[in-house]
Amino acid sequence: MTGDARTTGATDIIEALRGVDDPEYPGVSVIDMGMIADVAVSCGRATVELITTFSGCPAHDVISAEITGAVGALDGITDVEVRRSSEPWDTSRLSPHARAVMARDFTVAVALPGRPSECPRCGAAALVEQSPFGPARCRAVHRCGACNEVVEVLRA
Repeated sequence: MTGDARTTGATDIIEALRGVDDPEYPGVSVIDMGMIADVAVSCGRATVELITTFSGCPAHDVISAEITGAVGALDGITDVEVRRSSEPWDTSRLSPHARAVMARDFTVAVALPGRPSECPRCGAAALVEQSPFGPARCRAVHRCGACNEVVEVLRA
């Protein structure tokens, strides 16, 4: 992350972004989701580079507006630009906090590259895909072979 010491710094922006939740997962910030590629500050202008979970994410505008509001409220910030990053997002960017909240509060498992997904209900690594199409493009529907629960899995 880069910043300009003459104005509000990148660290201040990161802290402000900890208060901006992913709209699908209240309690999980865009920082915990790993959706921030970079922040920069120069002469009162803040630039935030946002990585969405997939290229056609319908929440992009909502998230961008929340980022603009949170960063724009900081002292010394006169303008905020949110840029869509070309960097791809994947589940390895999620913080442990994000994975825990998603499992506990939303019954969503997380597919991590090269690792079996664990059931958010019983913890068994026994999830079997039922449909690649879930309620959102970034999630699939699985069934746990151990507890028989149907769960969503955030794709890697």
